[in-house]
Amino acid sequence: MTYEFDVKNMTCDHCRGAVEKAIIAADPAAVVTIDLAARKATVQTSLAPVVISDAIQNAGYPAFCVQP
Repeated sequence: MTYEFDVKNMTCDHCRGAVEKAIIAADPAAVVTIDLAARKATVQTSLAPVVISDAIQNAGYPAFCVQP
């Protein structure tokens, strides 16, 4: 499935890298696309969106799924 997440505090390339790293740590097979300007992460994963959201939040970035 593909999910889109709002990641409000993602403002720079360091943030982008931290979010990508957190997602890949949760699901090494995930395909991650980051839109830094829109502060969104699109994730193709077999995991539930709450697992990805939790991984992003554990990296220090509040996130919620906006598109199931």
